[in-house]
Amino acid sequence: MKLCVVIATADRRDVLAQTLQHLKRQSRQPDQIILSAPGPEHVPDLASLGQNIQTIFGPKGLARQRNAALAKISQSFDVITFFDDDFLPSTDYLERIERHFTDNAGFAVIHGNVVADGAHNSGFSFAEGIAMLEAAVAVTSRQSEISDHPGAYGCNMSVRASHVGDLRFDERLVLYGWQEDIDFTNQLGKFGRIISDSCLLGVHLGVKTGRVTGTRFGYSQIVNPIYLVRKGTMPLGFAVHLVARNVLANVVRSIQPEPWVDRRGRLMGNVIACGHVMRGRIEPEYVLLL
Repeated sequence: MKLCVVIATADRRDVLAQTLQHLKRQSRQPDQIILSAPGPEHVPDLASLGQNIQTIFGPKGLARQRNAALAKISQSFDVITFFDDDFLPSTDYLERIERHFTDNAGFAVIHGNVVADGAHNSGFSFAEGIAMLEAAVAVTSRQSEISDHPGAYGCNMSVRASHVGDLRFDERLVLYGWQEDIDFTNQLGKFGRIISDSCLLGVHLGVKTGRVTGTRFGYSQIVNPIYLVRKGTMPLGFAVHLVARNVLANVVRSIQPEPWVDRRGRLMGNVIACGHVMRGRIEPEYVLLL
C-alpha cells in the first residue's frame, strides 16, 4: 500500500519546518509528501528534511492548494493523508492508517483523535504540542474505539485514493475554507464509512498566523454551512448546531473578547451574513470583498 501526505501551507515557514521534522519520526514513513503553497517563500529549506518531498506552487486558498496537490498525485497511491501544517501526529499514526485501510475495505475516510486543539484557545508552541502528545500517548489505551461521523476534521484526515476520482475540494469555499473538509469527505461517504479512531492521536497547535480576518471568518461561519446544506453535503442538524454555537459564542464573548480572537469582527461578519441569507444571497466567495 502506497501512502501520500498532503500539506497545504501559507505564511508558516518556520512552523512547517518543525512539522516536517516531526514527521520524520513516523514508524511508517509516507511514500511521498506534497507541500502545496502560494510560492517558494512559504516553505523551508528541504535539503535536510528528506528526499520524498515535492513542492507545488499556485493560487492561495486551502481548497485551491489541496486541489493542486490532488491534480499532481499519481494514481498509484492507495491512501492520501491531509495534515495541517501545524498538526503533530503520534509516531504510529500513519502505521495505524495503513493498517485500517488494509484490514477494512469498508472504510472510506479516517480521522484521528485530536487530544489538544489550539484552534479553540491561544494556540500551543511546538514544545507544548510535543509534551501534550507524549502525555496522551502514555495514558491512551491501545484498544481502538471506532465511531462514525458525517465528515472528517480537516487538520488530519485520510481518504482511500481510489474513491477520490475527479472529486475536488469546493473552491467556492475560498481562503481558509471553513467546512471544506466536511463537504469533501461527506461526498466520499457514499463509498464507505467515515470513521475516527480513538487511538489515532495528534495535537493541533492552532497557530494564528496565516488565518483570515475576524469579519471574513464570521461571514463564513454563517454562509458556508447554509451553502453546504443546500448543496447536500452537510446535515441540517449539524449545520444548525454549528451556526448557533458560533453565533452565541461571538455574542457572549464580544463583551470581553479573548486576546487571540477578533470576536467583534466575527460578530460583524455574522450580521452581514445574516442580512445576505435573509435576502437569499448564499455566496461563500463574498468574503473576498470584505
